[in-house]
Amino acid sequence: MNEFTLQTTKLTLKELELEDLHQIHILHSLPETDEFNTMGIPADISVTETMLADWIGMRELEPRTRYVFKIECYKQFVGLIGLKNLGVPNYRSGEVWYKLHKDHWGNGYATEALQRILEFCFSELDLHRVEAGCAVENYGSVRVLEKVGMIREGRTKKKLPIRGEWVDSYFYAILEEDFSARESRK
Repeated sequence: MNEFTLQTTKLTLKELELEDLHQIHILHSLPETDEFNTMGIPADISVTETMLADWIGMRELEPRTRYVFKIECYKQFVGLIGLKNLGVPNYRSGEVWYKLHKDHWGNGYATEALQRILEFCFSELDLHRVEAGCAVENYGSVRVLEKVGMIREGRTKKKLPIRGEWVDSYFYAILEEDFSARESRK
């Protein structure tokens, strides 16, 4: 089974294991982290367990269509970050997402983890384009996406089903050449 661990200055991004179930369930059960999430709060731990088993099982697929990592800071669980929609080789694109525990907001961890995922996408997966979306009122995610150089390409009306309502979404993207140019200026 292919398994990856990615490092940053402060963070370790590790692919998930079954023993991560309780931390993931706690993360998904917090109303604060669910505020802009389309998944909703799981009814019970079995819902989270099924999701985790699916994420782990996707490592068996060839080619890989999804990666999900836990984010750790000095071995403490911070949240999740993932890459999905890798299934069409000609397009060489994917979509990123992340969800951090509220106790770790405002520390730059989402930005640092996303930066590392983008490096992984462009240098190791040879992607051409990486996309992301977020609810228009999710100001924290807007800041994170823009800090790593993603460009807001548009707004979709009433796309996201969040807590029984349809809300607008921004969509963002960054191209391989834009990421490389940005990295060379650092």
